[in-house]
Amino acid sequence: MTSHSTLAIWGTLAAIGIGTFLTRFSFLAALARVDAIPPLVTRILRLIPAAVIAAIAVPALTHATGTFDLATDRFFAGTVAAFVAWRTRNVVATIAVGMGLLWAVDALGWFGG
Repeated sequence: MTSHSTLAIWGTLAAIGIGTFLTRFSFLAALARVDAIPPLVTRILRLIPAAVIAAIAVPALTHATGTFDLATDRFFAGTVAAFVAWRTRNVVATIAVGMGLLWAVDALGWFGG
């Protein structure tokens, strides 16, 4: 249980929701004023999903134990999965290889885990 009142919690959630809406709406309003998106901006926008996935995945692979150690089962499986993703461009194959390898390496205890 928290020491915050129900009103404070709902007020915080409402403020976060309104802030998120306004941030997203501002970009839509700005794009409505542009006739054509410049090619450089289009190229940059295409790279955002890959950058977001990398920002989420890399810390989970390299800091899984709370320390920076590349000799872990997660880093090994993630590196192989990244190679599979690069070569096949198949999401299902990437997940299957990455998770299968992670489970196998964990079961075999190759990295002491």
